[in-house]
Amino acid sequence: MTSPGASSFVALLLDSGNLILTESPNDGSASESLWQSFDHPIDTWLPGGKIKLDKKTKQPQYLTSWKNKENPATGLFSLELDPKGTTSYLILWNKSEEYWRSGPWDGHIFSLVPEMRLNYIYNFSFVSNENESYFTYSMYNSSIIPRFVMDVSGQIKQLSWLENALQWNLFWSQPRQQCEVYAFCGAFERCTENSMPYCSCLTGFEPKSLPDWNLEDHSSGCERKKTLQCENSNPSKEDKDRFLAIPNMALPKHAESVGVGNAGECESTCLRNCSCTAYAYVSNVCSIWIGTLLNLRQLSSDDSSGQTLYLKLAASEFHDDENSNLNIIRVVSGVVVGILILLALLLLFLISRRRRMVGAGKPVEGSLVAFGYRDLHNSTRNFSEKLGGGGFGSVFKGTLGDSSLVAVKKLESISQGEKQFRTEVSTIGTVQHVNLVRLRGFCSEGTRRLLVYDYMPNGSLDFHLFQNKNYKVLDWKMRYQIALGTARGLAYLHEKCRDCIVHCDIKPENILLDADYCPKVADFGLAKLVGRDFSRVLTTMRGTRGYLAPEWIAGVAITAKADVYSYGMMLFKCLLTARRV
Repeated sequence: MTSPGASSFVALLLDSGNLILTESPNDGSASESLWQSFDHPIDTWLPGGKIKLDKKTKQPQYLTSWKNKENPATGLFSLELDPKGTTSYLILWNKSEEYWRSGPWDGHIFSLVPEMRLNYIYNFSFVSNENESYFTYSMYNSSIIPRFVMDVSGQIKQLSWLENALQWNLFWSQPRQQCEVYAFCGAFERCTENSMPYCSCLTGFEPKSLPDWNLEDHSSGCERKKTLQCENSNPSKEDKDRFLAIPNMALPKHAESVGVGNAGECESTCLRNCSCTAYAYVSNVCSIWIGTLLNLRQLSSDDSSGQTLYLKLAASEFHDDENSNLNIIRVVSGVVVGILILLALLLLFLISRRRRMVGAGKPVEGSLVAFGYRDLHNSTRNFSEKLGGGGFGSVFKGTLGDSSLVAVKKLESISQGEKQFRTEVSTIGTVQHVNLVRLRGFCSEGTRRLLVYDYMPNGSLDFHLFQNKNYKVLDWKMRYQIALGTARGLAYLHEKCRDCIVHCDIKPENILLDADYCPKVADFGLAKLVGRDFSRVLTTMRGTRGYLAPEWIAGVAITAKADVYSYGMMLFKCLLTARRV
């Protein structure tokens, strides 16, 4: 709406993604910008935008997540520039609980984000004056479309658009592990890193909001299925609330310390306080938690830092379990003799068949063995012991009839027919070298595709570099031998095979160590098995992004040079982590 002599207002969406509102006077004078979206970011930070701190008001500018994947309402996670004046970024839960910081800016990268050393396509800069401090960034290559997102997962993510794959490629994310995000799983939920989904309600609890739960929004948390006795208006004198032991937990924050003499007194203290929801007794120290339990993390059984948390539950929760177990015992007792006889006969049959089928196998081309799915199912004990997993599938430990240990990989996203799959596997089976993991055999039944490899007792290189305290720390000599052996294996794939084999996914997770710490390259040849879906699988695999060659970003043809680049990135990681030795 305009009138003679009045100004008109124009909204412009620039190529940068910035939406601006300008006032254009009708007298022909220069227009004036009244408002721009870059000054009011929500969850996305684009090139040219700022995430700043107002020095006068000490008010930071937030990058705030959505509530969930479908609801753009304000979420619980936010990124801000440290209001104390450092050059660090912080990620907060509910704008109150800090759970990650970037470390100070050194002019090139943030000290706690080493992945930025690889991001040669981004140009970050820091500006500070008397009014404000802020970071901004631009692209060295203007054809690349990037974005930073404060994701609903509570992680800050750096992405770039892959035109050839028509999807966003994740360059890096912080925090690296999902369960490091504070209260990603809501009240009375636990977060398990190696589980999908990550969040689950504690025993005796159920989701408070199923619609939110189905959208992976856990902010509403879980609630008790049954009320505690101490909360009832007419509590039973016989039934008292009890405690369920939950082992291998990372204890939550905000505990209250209580002076007691032993674990029994610690339990009694929590039992007498109806508001007490859990307790722990560690190193003669009693800790209790009042009210809501937040930020519970379930650690793996081999993590020595895990502690036992005792959760208060209604007595009826235990009665239901006891009655159920009693009924099961009664039913089983009636038929136990017949079942034992049947199992004995069945066991004799299975042992005989397993020795015949798994021990000898069905030889195909070369030294490969064609295994039946049921035989691998039995040798892995129903795929019960998982060694690891990734974009290509999960790996399980198994024992063949000759007592030799193997690693069985269940492949996913394989669309090839059986004949083509057998042909490709036979080709991979002929590739043998001291620095390559040996393929023992395969399974191809219906839609099931499995590969059987030699078992490597010392696991993968990444466990020794980054993750597990129980794995041996590698000295310089051993790192050198591992780097040299890996290079020999790659050289064999590139130059000594009949057709050059480009691995496409060199990283510490795919370098396995045998009993003598001899390195062996794993997963070679899988790029051809996965076929057209390989690019999608690779660019979404956790742990792969930092090792991608520039060709993956540019969308050009992939050659052996991509492996050389990834190998160099792996050497870089070995050198960085070697500082701890």
